[in-house]
Amino acid sequence: MKWWWVAVAAAVSAVLWRFGFRLEPVAGLAVLAPLPVLLVAARVGARVAFGIGAGSWLAGGLGFWSYLVETVEQPIPNAAALIGVSALVYGAAVLLWRGLMRRGRAGLAVAAFPALWVAFEFLLSLTDLFGAWWSIAYTQAGVLPLIQTAALTGPWGISFLILLVPAAIASIAGAPRPQRIRIGAAASAVLLAAIGFGGWRLAQPRSEQTVRVGLLALAQPPEYVPVDSVAGRDMIARAVTEIERLADQGAQIVVLPEKAWRADESTLARLSGPLTEVAVRRSVHVVAGLVLTRGTRSVNAAVEFPSGVEYAKHHLIRGLEDDLSPGTEWQRVPGEPWALAVCFDLDRPGLVRENARRGATLLLVPALDFTDDAWLHSRMAVLRGVESGVAVARAAQLGELVASDAHGRVLATAPTDIGRTASTIATLALPRERTVYARFGDWFGWACVALGALAILGVVRRGDAHD
Repeated sequence: MKWWWVAVAAAVSAVLWRFGFRLEPVAGLAVLAPLPVLLVAARVGARVAFGIGAGSWLAGGLGFWSYLVETVEQPIPNAAALIGVSALVYGAAVLLWRGLMRRGRAGLAVAAFPALWVAFEFLLSLTDLFGAWWSIAYTQAGVLPLIQTAALTGPWGISFLILLVPAAIASIAGAPRPQRIRIGAAASAVLLAAIGFGGWRLAQPRSEQTVRVGLLALAQPPEYVPVDSVAGRDMIARAVTEIERLADQGAQIVVLPEKAWRADESTLARLSGPLTEVAVRRSVHVVAGLVLTRGTRSVNAAVEFPSGVEYAKHHLIRGLEDDLSPGTEWQRVPGEPWALAVCFDLDRPGLVRENARRGATLLLVPALDFTDDAWLHSRMAVLRGVESGVAVARAAQLGELVASDAHGRVLATAPTDIGRTASTIATLALPRERTVYARFGDWFGWACVALGALAILGVVRRGDAHD
């Protein structure tokens, strides 16, 4: 094959990854991104196939560099490892596909390509550094029928389907006629089953049990505001006024953003007093996010009023939150199936799954984003709700206020910024039963680990990856 065809394939794939996998992606592009490289991979040498695969992913993934290093202040080695290792794994997946195709195992190639990548996503999610943040599943967060797959498989099934499509098309293009028919029929059956399940799930009657939730982000100074300062007292007064307004619209719960205030044992009453009073008087539950210090220990807390129940964020962002201590306890609003969580916690499918296992039907989530990631980070939370079958009410400063149901429908949203006050309100149906994923966990992720490993072993033992 002429070198310029290979270069064009790699370049087109890189562009598709750049726009299909980013902070606010174009949904369909991630499905198309692998196709140009796969179409040429079986016709070139192993090193070239690996190189164009890894290179195309690297060119696309580098779009996250400034976000990782400058915005969320990750150490350069961490960001380099995340993007670099991802490129190597993706290149290995292309090489694996090529080896299986050259052996005449086109059907296995179709499954092995997405399985190897999903195995990487899944194993990465088990580490404490990034959780499930680095998944291509979120690129399809707005495609409601497709993301219902997460109720069965977690996000891993969505990533698998995204990569299954280009793998099937490329395999059909390079396989003998009998295999083409089998591959096309099998891939079509899988996709139709996934979309059919999604349509069926979306058509299910909504639960009659509902709750009306208000989300509120106040205008505030750029730093976390001490509750006993002039700015802190002003914010509290404005919060009470806004809570009253949302209560007039029927709100039963009001959620405010993460780290809106800073308090310690001696000053907490400045916040808890007014919020408890308005909560009792208006019969609403108020969840406020703040940095709370008790003794020598500071936590990123979500506090519910009027009960005063405190939840400490379990998963802290390394670097940005090194001065805080992680929490270990699970908290629900007393007498209600509503669980508390904070921002980065929802990057962990396991945390949401555990809340669902404990009976939660709604997550109340103070959050704080970085403006640029408003869409992506909020849709991660939406997908967590689909996976475990819970509604999500997430109030993010410097991001989006988003209320979504257990099927991923975004029922209310509003952009936020510290320069102005924003609010929104939605009536959320509370689910009646747990999902397959909530019951059985990461079975699909482990299945992809096993399939990827077996496919690699089969190719390496026969030396086909290097011919």
